[in-house]
Amino acid sequence: MTAVLSASELKRLNTRTIALVGLMGVGKSTVGRRLASRLGMKFCDADDEIEEAAGMSVSDIFATLGEAAFRDGEARVMRRLLEGRPIVLATGGGAMLNPDTRAHLKRHAVTIWLKADLSIVARRVAKRDTRPLLRGKDPAEILKGLAEARYPIYAEADLVVETGGGAHAEAVEAIIKALTEHQAETGA
Repeated sequence: MTAVLSASELKRLNTRTIALVGLMGVGKSTVGRRLASRLGMKFCDADDEIEEAAGMSVSDIFATLGEAAFRDGEARVMRRLLEGRPIVLATGGGAMLNPDTRAHLKRHAVTIWLKADLSIVARRVAKRDTRPLLRGKDPAEILKGLAEARYPIYAEADLVVETGGGAHAEAVEAIIKALTEHQAETGA
């Protein structure tokens, strides 16, 4: 069921960037677009912004320049996006690995860790061979390793929302509920 938000509730939720973090395939971009539409905010996908800035795809950046160069560019793009007006931001799965990016996220955004069962995420990411960290590898095995390394960092997010295998609209509603409760508790 879709909750109806009043104009004042929308205004309060639109005062800070809402940054979605989590593993690849958890739904940050898809859910983020719907969340932005629901809240009347601009949506930005960090990977799309990186591709635009670099003039090449994420896969091409990894292949030609390497992961370190990608991460450097990602940090610059994240800083630019976070210092702008409030948006709904789908971060790359590794964006929070950078301590400076984490500090910028903490300062400029409400961070929401979208979390789903790894078997669900593995099924999603196995559908396309466009993710450089997975190319030619077992998605379940790679995701397990990424989860072990990244979950402690994702746990620094302000909120955690389980996305499960349900509809994207359910995830959007869960995020809005978590944001509303968070704002009521913290005033932020």
